[in-house]
Amino acid sequence: MTDEGEKELVGIVLVSHSAAVADSVAELAKELSGGGAAPVRAAGGTPDGGFGTSPELIAEAAQAVDRGAGVAVLVDLGSAVLAVKALLAEGDELPEGTRLVDAPLVEGAVAAVVTASTGADVDAVLQAATEAYDYRKA
Repeated sequence: MTDEGEKELVGIVLVSHSAAVADSVAELAKELSGGGAAPVRAAGGTPDGGFGTSPELIAEAAQAVDRGAGVAVLVDLGSAVLAVKALLAEGDELPEGTRLVDAPLVEGAVAAVVTASTGADVDAVLQAATEAYDYRKA
């Protein structure tokens, strides 16, 4: 949902079992993208500050970054995947155009934020994040 004058950009949600991890990855991705324009929100841990995943926090984050161009959700581990898939299956908890991204969390987040900040569509953002699997470190 865009306010008047607000550019439609793909929003990015980063889901981790740890709030500290999700927050740090969000901060890193924004910093490495040059302070990119894409809206990014971390959804880490549980509402009481514990480890785990929270469908409520994920849905709140997705609503917060929705600018009308879709929302890309990157996750860390298995139950985070299941939580996002359950929300997608419910059909009314996440903004229209929300997509689960099969990508590594850190590298995928950076690629997604950089790409989304250019005004690319959600398919291009997903492709950039997914291609992060190809980044070789040795």
